[in-house]
Amino acid sequence: VQLQASGGGLVQAGGSLRLSCTVSGAVFRFPTMSWYRQAPAKQRELVATITHEGTPNYADSVKGRFTISRDNAKNTGSPQMNSLEPEDTAVYYCNADVISLLTLRVQNYWGQGTLVTVSS
Repeated sequence: VQLQASGGGLVQAGGSLRLSCTVSGAVFRFPTMSWYRQAPAKQRELVATITHEGTPNYADSVKGRFTISRDNAKNTGSPQMNSLEPEDTAVYYCNADVISLLTLRVQNYWGQGTLVTVSS
């Protein structure tokens, strides 16, 4: 099982980016996908989570600006990030609890991270 994140880049303040994370391999399903971010010299923080049924939950710092969605048929999860601020600059990581198709056991996986830079 692998998680592949993409979609980061450089954007001006007030702009938008859409990240995506694809879960590949022997995947039965992934009950939960979360996005974390880590800014320079700061701890990694939880940004948003979405359940298999599509119920989202957001950190207060991104509520009203970020919208997370998922496509269970394609095994992807995507946060749409609007009204970006310089404080959103960070490496963004996807994380998922994945049920293995082979064992039906749950294991947690991390993607490799994608850099989002918001210029003022």
